[in-house]
Amino acid sequence: MEIYSQIPELPDAKRDRFINEFGLNTYNAGVITASVEMAQFFEEMMAEGISAKNATTWLTVELLARLKGDVNISNTPVNSKKLGTLVKRIEDQSVSGKAAKEVLDYLMENDSDVDSAIDTLGLKQVTDMGAIEAICDEIIAANPEKVEQLKAGKDKLFGFFVGQVMKASKGSANPQAVNEILKAKLG
Repeated sequence: MEIYSQIPELPDAKRDRFINEFGLNTYNAGVITASVEMAQFFEEMMAEGISAKNATTWLTVELLARLKGDVNISNTPVNSKKLGTLVKRIEDQSVSGKAAKEVLDYLMENDSDVDSAIDTLGLKQVTDMGAIEAICDEIIAANPEKVEQLKAGKDKLFGFFVGQVMKASKGSANPQAVNEILKAKLG
C-alpha cells in the first residue's frame, strides 16, 4: 500500500481527473496531460481561481502559439502565475480579451508582472459607467444626423456609434457597457 502513495499520478488517471475535476473535454484534457510540465502548469494556473475553460484556451491556444514549438513549457518567460493572473484580469474585466493578447506578447518579451504590463501598455479597460456614458453622450451629440437616421430605422448605424465610442476611448471602454448605454440612449 505504501508503494502506491509514492507512484506519481499516471497520465490516463490525470486526464480523467481533469475531466471530472475541471470539466475539461476529453481532447483538451489529453492535450494538457500529454506532458507532466503542461499538466503542472495548468494546475498552477487553476490555483488563481479562474475558469478552467479560459485557462485551457489561454494555455493551449494563446501561449503555445507564441512558443511555436521551440520552447518547452517549463522554459516560457510567462510562468503559470502570470498567465493565471492575466486570465483573471480578463474575467474581472480589467482588460479585454483582445488587449490581453497584447499583454501576453509584452510579457513574452519583458520581465514584468501582469498589472504593470497592463498599465505600461495603457490597456486597462474602463468599466466606470459614468465615464463611458460621457463618451457616449459626446458621440451622440456630435452626430445628430446619424441619430435621426438610426431612429428612422437604419439599424446598422448602431454599430457606427459603438465603433465611435470605442475609438474615442482608444478601445478601453467595456464593450458590453457601451452597448447597454447606447441602447438605452438611442432606443
